[in-house]
Amino acid sequence: MFKQDNTGKRIKATLLFIGVVSAFTIGCTNRNRQEIMATNMCDTTLTTYSAIVSNIITTKCNDQSGCHGSASPGSVSLQSYQNVKDRITDILDRIKSGNMPKSNPNLDDCTILKIETWANKGAINN
Repeated sequence: MFKQDNTGKRIKATLLFIGVVSAFTIGCTNRNRQEIMATNMCDTTLTTYSAIVSNIITTKCNDQSGCHGSASPGSVSLQSYQNVKDRITDILDRIKSGNMPKSNPNLDDCTILKIETWANKGAINN
């Protein structure tokens, strides 16, 4: 009788298996790389009030929104370190809930994380 040759079927099955595993691996690798890059892009190690937080407050809460600067009658001023420190819990709650800054885009996660990191380290005037 004739001997049945399954070499072609085995090659096809092997190539299909390699293709599926490769696609899965590449998909996972890209997703992991994006997560790693996103984590690394938000460096909070050097977050200080003078270098980071005051800049965010000035640009996003005072200047851009026009709500918490000196020319904002009836609103809470966030122009001084003490005012920001005294209200940091409320500021973070309002930022995280999307209530601030009003009439402007919400702050991105990294910006919020920087403010939160500073607050969690004692809200030091540094």
